[in-house]
Amino acid sequence: MFMAARVTPGGAGVCPARPSFSKRPAALARTSRAGAKTNATRHLLAAPAPAPCLSTANVAVARAPAARVAERHASVVARCAGAAASGGASEEKKEDGGMFGKEGLTTLGFILFWYALNIGFNINNKALFNQFPFPWTVSTVHVIVGSIYCAVLYALGFKDASFGRPIDKKEFGYLVKPATMHALGHIAANLSFAAVAISLTHTVKTLEPAFNVVMSKLILGTVTPLPVVATLAPIIIGVALASAAEVSFNWLGFITAMLSNLTFSFRAVWVKECQANVKNFTATNNYAYTSVISMFICAPLALIFEGGSVVEGAKTAIASMGATTFWFQLFLVGIFYHLYNQFAYQTLNRVSPVAHGVCNVVKRIVVIFSSVIFFGNVMTQKTIIGTCIAIAGTYLYTTMNQKYKAK
Repeated sequence: MFMAARVTPGGAGVCPARPSFSKRPAALARTSRAGAKTNATRHLLAAPAPAPCLSTANVAVARAPAARVAERHASVVARCAGAAASGGASEEKKEDGGMFGKEGLTTLGFILFWYALNIGFNINNKALFNQFPFPWTVSTVHVIVGSIYCAVLYALGFKDASFGRPIDKKEFGYLVKPATMHALGHIAANLSFAAVAISLTHTVKTLEPAFNVVMSKLILGTVTPLPVVATLAPIIIGVALASAAEVSFNWLGFITAMLSNLTFSFRAVWVKECQANVKNFTATNNYAYTSVISMFICAPLALIFEGGSVVEGAKTAIASMGATTFWFQLFLVGIFYHLYNQFAYQTLNRVSPVAHGVCNVVKRIVVIFSSVIFFGNVMTQKTIIGTCIAIAGTYLYTTMNQKYKAK
C-alpha cells in the first residue's frame, strides 16, 4: 500500500491521498468476487485513517485558544507583580513616614527642638531685658551671633545648613527687601518684649494674619476669600480683650508689637517674590543671608538710638549679673534666636503649611504659659479668655486659608 500526496485546492495545505492498491497476483485473480470484496474490505479497515487537511487558517484557529490562555496568564502575573510592588512600597512608606516611623520621629524631634529653643529664647531674652534694657543693641547681638554661626558652618563645609551658595547682584535685590523688613520687625518685637509681659506681646502678634491679608491685597493684588477674612474676627476680639485686661499693658509695648506685625507682613509678601525669582535656594539659605543683611541694618540703628548709653548700661548689668553671666547670656539669646528660626524653617520643609500653622499656634500657647509660670506674671480672667480666643482664631485662619488655597 502506498500513500500519494494530494494538494488541496488553493494550495493552502497538504492532505494525504487515500490508499491505492496494486493489481492482484494471479493466484488471487482466480478467487471469487465475494472473496475479493472481503479482502479489499480487510485492507481498508487495516489502513490508517486519512489525516485531516490543515490549512493556514485552520492552524491559526487552532492556536488562538492557547494564545488567549498565555495572554491571560501574563496579565495575571503582571497584576500580581504590580500589587506586590505597590504593597511593598506602601509598607515601606508606612514604616518610614508613619507617626512612629523614622521620618515621623525625626519631624517630631524638629518640632520639639523648635519649641524648646523658642521657650529658651523668650525666657532668657526677657530676663536679660530686666537687667539690660537695650532692645536695639540686643536685637543687633541676635543677628550678629546668627551671622557668625552661619559663617562658621559654611567654612566647615556645611554649606546647605548656612548660605548654600554665593548670590549675584540681582538675587541680592530680591533678598534685601524681606531681610530689611525682618530686621525692622525683629527690633520692634524686642522693643515690645522689653516694655510689656511676653504673654501680651505674643497675644498681639496673633494679629499678624490680618496684616498679611491687607498687605497681600495692596502689594500683590491677592484677594482673600470672605470665609478666610471672617476668621480674623475672633483674633481681633481676643487681642482687644486680652490687651484691655493685661496688668502690664502700656502703649509702647502694644504699638511696637503692632509694628512688628506690619513689618513681618511685608516680609511675608516679599519672601514670596524672592522664592519665585531666586532658584536653587532653600529656606535655610534664605535665612542665613537674611541674618547677615539684618546685621548691617540693626547695627547702625543701635548706635543711633542707644550708642550713647549702652556702655554704661552694660557696666550696670555686669555689676548686677557678673561679667561671665552677662556675656554668656548675650551669646545664649543670640544662638537661641537663630536656631529656633532655623528649626522652624526645617519643620516647614517637612510638614504641610496647615500642620506648620497649627504647630505655630501650639508654640505660642506654650511660650505664653511657660513665661507666665517662669516670671510669675499675673493674668486676669479676661486676659486668659482673650488670649485663648485669639489663638483659636489663628488656628481657624490657618486651616481655612489652606483649604481655599487648595481649591
